[in-house]
Amino acid sequence: MEPIIIVLIILVVLVFIALIKTIQVIPQASAAIVERFGRYTRTLNAGLNIVVPFIDSIRNRIDLREQVVPFPPQPVITQDNLVVNIDTVIYYQVTDARAATYEVASYIQAIEQLTVTTLRNIIGGMDLERTLTSREEINAALRGVLDEATGKWGIRVNRVELKAIEPPTSIQDSMEKQMRADRDKRAAILQAEGVRQSQILTAEGEKQSSILRAEGEAKAAALRAEGEAQAIRVVFESIHAGDPDQKLLSYQYLQMLPKIAEGDANKLWIVPSEIGDALKGLGGAIGNFTPPTGGGSIPKPSSPKHETPPIDD
Repeated sequence: MEPIIIVLIILVVLVFIALIKTIQVIPQASAAIVERFGRYTRTLNAGLNIVVPFIDSIRNRIDLREQVVPFPPQPVITQDNLVVNIDTVIYYQVTDARAATYEVASYIQAIEQLTVTTLRNIIGGMDLERTLTSREEINAALRGVLDEATGKWGIRVNRVELKAIEPPTSIQDSMEKQMRADRDKRAAILQAEGVRQSQILTAEGEKQSSILRAEGEAKAAALRAEGEAQAIRVVFESIHAGDPDQKLLSYQYLQMLPKIAEGDANKLWIVPSEIGDALKGLGGAIGNFTPPTGGGSIPKPSSPKHETPPIDD
C-alpha cells in the first residue's frame, strides 16, 4: 500500500507542476519569449497563455514600457583638443521582444557603447564653445544615429539628453573670468548710457526752461510796453481834453526839474533850452497877478547882474 500511495503523491505533484508550467500569466506592457527544445516558437503577450509543459520554456521576459538609462560621464575630445566629460541619458522602448532577445546579446550595453562612439564622432567636429551652446543639435544628431542603429534590435530610441558637459578646470576658470569681464563691461556700458541719457534730459530741460523764461520775459516786456503806451495815451488824451494853456505847461515843466536831478549818480545834468520860454511864460503870469486885497503891486524882480571875470593875459 505504501508504495502505491507514494506513487500517487508523486503523480499529483507532477500534475500540479505541469499545470503551473502550462498556465502562464503575462503582466500588462510585458512580453515573454517561448522556446521549444531551444528554438524560438512564439512571443507571449499580456494576459493568460497556455504552453506545453516540459517542452516549451520561457526564455526571457521583457518590459515593453519606455525605459530611462543614465550613462556615466564619458571623456570626449573636442575639435580644439580639449577634453570634456559628458553625461548622457537615453529614453528607449522595446518594440520587438524577439529581436531584442536574439539580435543582440545585451542591448543596454550595446546602446551605451554606441552612444559613446557616436558622441565622440559628433563632438570631435565641434569646438568647445559650439559644444556648450549646441545641446539641441547634439541631441538630435545622437538620437538619429542611435534610432537607426537600434532599429534592427527591436528598440526605438525616443529621446537623448546631455545631462552635463564639464570642461577642464582651467577652462572653467577662464570662462568664469571672461563672463565676469563681460558682465563688468555691460554694467559700465549701461552706466554710461544712463549718465548720457540723464545729461541729455537735463540739457533738454534747461533748454525748455530757458525758452519758457525768454518767452515769459518777452511777454512781460510787451505787456509792460503796452501798459506804458496806454498810460501815455491816457495822459495825452487827458491833457488834450483839458485844453491846457502855456502857463500850466510852464508850471508843470518846472515841477519836473527836481525829478530830473534826483539820485546820487546825477553829478551833471543839462537844462533844456525850452526852460527859458517856460520861465518867461511863468514870469509873465506872476507879473500880471493882482492880489484880491489892497496893497502895493508886487515889484518885478530885477535881473541879476553878471560880472565878467577878468581875463588873464
